[in-house]
Amino acid sequence: MKSVNVEVTKSGTENNANTIRKFTKRVQEAGILRRVRSLRYKDRNRSKYVVKKKTLSSIDRKAKIEALIKLGKNVEKPRRR
Repeated sequence: MKSVNVEVTKSGTENNANTIRKFTKRVQEAGILRRVRSLRYKDRNRSKYVVKKKTLSSIDRKAKIEALIKLGKNVEKPRRR
């Protein structure tokens, strides 16, 4: 990620509130917060191997549960609406 520095200098008799307002305006113009927030919760794409392994394990788990239900050892849960 490219580093972007935003610099604001206090000019003359300008008060602190105006300096902070100028700084936030420059940060918004640079698009720093928007870019950081978009990357915050981004997950990596799963590899084909990981997806395949997860799918096979879920198929295996479903088959075991169906076998237990047929044997009467497991009670089938009612489906949620």
